[in-house]
Amino acid sequence: MVLKHIDLDKTSLTVEELLRELTDETEILLTRGTVPVAKIAPSLPAPTPQKRVLGLHEGEGWISDDFTAELPDSFWLGTESKTGTLLVNVPVKIL
Repeated sequence: MVLKHIDLDKTSLTVEELLRELTDETEILLTRGTVPVAKIAPSLPAPTPQKRVLGLHEGEGWISDDFTAELPDSFWLGTESKTGTLLVNVPVKIL
C-alpha cells in the first residue's frame, strides 16, 4: 500500500480532487506541517453474500409442544416471574 502525504497548509486540493487521488493501492495522509491530521483510505468492498444451504442445521432446533397453548393471565398481568413463581405486589417505601 502506497501512502501519499499531503500537507493541508501547502495544497489547494478539494475533497473531490483528493478522492480522485485515492486508488485501491493508495492511502492519503493529511498533515498540517509534520503533524498527521487524518488518513483517507479506500473502503472495503462489500462482502459477497453466501448462498444459503437448505437443511444445513436440520434437527438442531425445536419448538415446545405447548407453543400454541394459551398463556396464563398472570403472564399478561406481570405477576409471574420468569421462573414461573407468582410475585406478590408489596408496597415499597422509598427513602
